[in-house]
This record gives sequence, structure tokens and C-alpha cells, in this order.
Amino acid sequence: MRLTVAVNDFVRRQTSGSGKTFSNELIFEEIAAHAQEQLANGLFRPGYRDGVILVQVVQEMVAKFVCPFIKIDENTKFITRYIRRREGEDPYIQIRALNGKPLSAGKVELVLYSHAVLAENNEQTTDADWELISINAIPQGVDQLPMGPATMMRNQMELPGGTAAYYNSNEWAESVRFWQQYAALEPEENQ
Repeated sequence: MRLTVAVNDFVRRQTSGSGKTFSNELIFEEIAAHAQEQLANGLFRPGYRDGVILVQVVQEMVAKFVCPFIKIDENTKFITRYIRRREGEDPYIQIRALNGKPLSAGKVELVLYSHAVLAENNEQTTDADWELISINAIPQGVDQLPMGPATMMRNQMELPGGTAAYYNSNEWAESVRFWQQYAALEPEENQ
């Protein structure tokens, strides 16, 4: 039996102007269909907990995604906001770069959560086996994209919007290290 992959409403925030990975060439349903195909072919790796997997996008499709990151240097200017990802979640401090050259994606990973994991917090939006939660373009030269520390904190402390998980000290350190070197570029239309 082939496992199904559908689009979770949460990923639909990843559009042009969001400061997140997005595609102007593919609709979310096409991305989910690609994830389903890759899943059937075994082209995925485990995520941060059982019921979360990272599906590799084929190299020919990587150019169809926009990577939102820049490499931070001494000339980088920043903007910070105190925001919520969605209603019912605690606010966090979002930091974005106001300048810098956008990096090219070396690869793209699709984050899928199982129906059971999403049901833990009633966050499933379909009846599919797996739902597309996030699209992550990874800059060239970077092997893996660490989860952001605020997301890790939300998960480990099981706060609203978090999915129960535990991270070891090395995972925390890798996250902080990466996010001290890279930042999402604030979209021009938001500046």
C-alpha cells in the first residue's frame, strides 16, 4: 500500500514575501506529490523524532525553490520583531537580515509529519498518512539545516505549537552555531 502525502495548512505560509523557502514554479500540491514519490522510493531520512521525516527533493527541482538565507558578515544589518507564528502560540523574537546576497540552494528538504504526530496536538489538516509541514532550502556548502533554537525550545518544553521532542547538547550547539552564521533575508517588500 502506497503511503499518502498531503499539504498541511501550516506550510502554506511559505510564499514570496514570507522570508521562508518558497517556489514560484510549483504549487504546494505538486510539492506534496513529489514528496510522496520520493517517500515511495525510500529517499528520506529520519527527522528529529519518530513520525517526522526529511524527504530529499531531486536535484533537477532544487532550482525551482528560493533560498531565503544570507551569510552574516560585519556589514549585515538586522531587523527584529516580537511575533507569533500563529494564534495561540507564545511570541518569539524573529531576527532577519536587511542586506546581503541571497545564497543559492544546494539542496531542498521537505519536512513531513505523520498523521499520528500531528494528531497529538490536533494539528492535522487532512486524513493523509503524512503531511507536508515545511520546505527547507539548504544553502550550498551546508550539509544539514539545523532547526531554529526557538522552535527547538517550543518542542522540548512542549509549548503551544511545539511537537514533543528532546534535543541533546550537540543539537542545541549546532543550531546556535548555524544561526550565528546565517540569517533569513527580509523580503524587499517588507523593508
